[in-house]
Amino acid sequence: MPKGPAITVATANPHKLSELEALFGPDWTLLPAPAGMEFPPENGNSYLENALIKARAVSAYSKGWVLGDDSGLEVDALGGLPGIISARFSGPAATSLENCHALLKELKGVENRTARFRAVLVLVEGGSGKLLATSEGVVEGRLTKGLLGEGGFGYDPLFIPEKYQVTFGILPESVKNTISHRARAVAAMLPKLEALLGTAS
Repeated sequence: MPKGPAITVATANPHKLSELEALFGPDWTLLPAPAGMEFPPENGNSYLENALIKARAVSAYSKGWVLGDDSGLEVDALGGLPGIISARFSGPAATSLENCHALLKELKGVENRTARFRAVLVLVEGGSGKLLATSEGVVEGRLTKGLLGEGGFGYDPLFIPEKYQVTFGILPESVKNTISHRARAVAAMLPKLEALLGTAS
């Protein structure tokens, strides 16, 4: 039995939904955003603002909890870019592969490859869009000089997390789902969900 109400995930990315389902585990039911829904532009100035834009757009169609997520890759040599524009780094309709190649081009000849993935989660109330909880997760690492591995999505084939020697594109999903930025954000969110359920009971 689920511990709480079903949670609608404010994303059009099926990879992100399946990853969140694995991270939340069988006690929670995650639902996709309404089919065919058009998300508003992510024009916030932070991950938090962008996550709220998505979550509140979906909350208009939901009576239960809605989970919004925004994440990005922060490259030290680029002053923290691509950051909140990670998904649109090489254009508004860019593919992950295009973004990876654009990033590699920007870093050509750059020796400092330190970077981090950051994820922010927000939980809002369906209908009202009231913010109920937030959490954040970060994983430090470094970037390769070429694509390595075909697993994961986004910039995963370029990112080697700290204490490892291969990219998220190579690491098994079981390992990634214990150390990733999104895994850490979910781990920080779950106790808040439990507390909200306790408050509601």
